[in-house]
Amino acid sequence: MEDIKIITTAELEDKLNKGEKLELVDVREDEEVAEGMIPGAKHIRMNDIPENLDYFSQDKEYIFICRSGKRSENVCYFLEDKGFKVVNMVGGMLNWNGKTV
Repeated sequence: MEDIKIITTAELEDKLNKGEKLELVDVREDEEVAEGMIPGAKHIRMNDIPENLDYFSQDKEYIFICRSGKRSENVCYFLEDKGFKVVNMVGGMLNWNGKTV
């Protein structure tokens, strides 16, 4: 299995602070997201990804976020197999020090 592209929480925060337009998808459960998510992220629970494939475009790159980075990694493998460009935020929200909403 090929390695998934990754981004650290610090790298992501830096890109957001520079005003880069990024496609962020938070795959955590509702109660986790209620504790705060990265501004601009779209919330699609991991188990809902397969029925939301029409949300994704093969022209864009998506950064996936979860609590620790494991679920988002699984989502990345799933979507990469379907031809999408994906990046996993390693360390997840546990390592996130930036703003949340």
